[in-house]
Amino acid sequence: MAETTRCIAIIGAGFCGTITAVNLLRQPHTQPLRILLIDRAQHARGTAYADLATPHLLNVPAGRMSALAADPLHFFRFAQSSMPDITAEDFLPRSLYGEYLEDLLLTAERAAPAHVRLERIGGTVSSLDILRPNHTFVLGFHNGHEMMASEVVLALGNPPPAALPGSQQLQASSRLIENPWCEPGTWGRDETVLVVGTGLTMADVVVCAMRAEHGWAHVHAISRHGLVPPRQTAFHHSQTEFDPLPLLRVASFSMRQLFRLTRRMCREAEQKGGDWREAITFVRTLAPRLWSRLSIRERRRFLRHARAYWDVHRHRLPPGTRTAINELRDARRLIVHAGKILKIEPEADRVRVTWRARGEEAVSVLIVDRVVNCTGPDYRCRASRDPLVRDLITNGLIQPDALETGLRTSHNGGVLNLTGHATRGLYYVGPMLRADHWEATAVQELRDHAAKLAQHLVLPLVPHNAIHSVRQGQ
Repeated sequence: MAETTRCIAIIGAGFCGTITAVNLLRQPHTQPLRILLIDRAQHARGTAYADLATPHLLNVPAGRMSALAADPLHFFRFAQSSMPDITAEDFLPRSLYGEYLEDLLLTAERAAPAHVRLERIGGTVSSLDILRPNHTFVLGFHNGHEMMASEVVLALGNPPPAALPGSQQLQASSRLIENPWCEPGTWGRDETVLVVGTGLTMADVVVCAMRAEHGWAHVHAISRHGLVPPRQTAFHHSQTEFDPLPLLRVASFSMRQLFRLTRRMCREAEQKGGDWREAITFVRTLAPRLWSRLSIRERRRFLRHARAYWDVHRHRLPPGTRTAINELRDARRLIVHAGKILKIEPEADRVRVTWRARGEEAVSVLIVDRVVNCTGPDYRCRASRDPLVRDLITNGLIQPDALETGLRTSHNGGVLNLTGHATRGLYYVGPMLRADHWEATAVQELRDHAAKLAQHLVLPLVPHNAIHSVRQGQ
């Protein structure tokens, strides 16, 4: 390509990285462009939609999973091509959604003009430097190779769960499954298993493991509140018109009042013949504005006291999964506890778990064969084990928010550095947008952020210098 070729590197090829690339490929470009889509694993699938043997289901109906906001039934039509009898309200396999993302990327690549090129690159980026005065980014790979780009999009996906208290002695043991999405493992017949966490991941892991021939284990699941998500179901809309002003007003001074007002809206929707989820959906659309009005003190209150209740109502289970969970609980194969893990340690060939039930002073002990960490992503960047994230923090290129819920960004996804200023050419898209938007984990929100970022990237504010794409043989 010509020397003026612009190069945008997207680090991470899960949902966010893939959809950012798709949107870039679909945009008009006045100059040659190379898009580097970099990932250590499967491109276009990421961890969430990997092709696994276990049949995990999406927790949102097919009709609401389009990766393109302008075409709400895009995924549904794709799924119909191989499953003609499905409806828009069906919950489909996660692996099928991975196929959809692969197809979407390939279609966009083939339709792109000749001067726009996508390159899929396998590898792990472990460092990021800026060469001045040209402001060129140097991506350092784990194997010592380097590549250069004019802009970089961080699409790092969800980080793994935080380590469980006192689990260091079990780090190399098959008795501890630290990340169930990457290493689901198998459970032996009549094993006693502790699953830490009671949300969506717990439900997927338990149901899939217990469906296997060997999987008739006895399972304990524990979380701070012991809440299990309710089921997703279609519901009748009452066409209630909610007023956003009272919510925005109380968010300026009281999390407690905001919580009460939301509950009142749920009751009003039901009194008018509708469903409480109408109110939750409405509040979700206001989440970025509400979150921005909450003080740090009130945000901290939300995280401590209300987050679990919001999450359990906001992120619900497919009906089949919830039914299976109920059956396991009825059969006493799954027992759910509310409490806190204090310590995990080996005991002979088993695991000793010390924990305290919620609201009690007494300490209890569980002796189990296996522990599975389903506590969800650990968004504390300063505690990250990812070498790239550690490098970015060390060099002051990213700024975690005060409560460590994610990364600080500007309105267009520009990453704020340690001084609070956006680093030119460095962007982020993904769930750690929650620092400024709170709701940033579902397809509906993330696809909009990816599209907005792609639109911003096709309108560069400054001319781009020639980029030499490869060092050391890449």
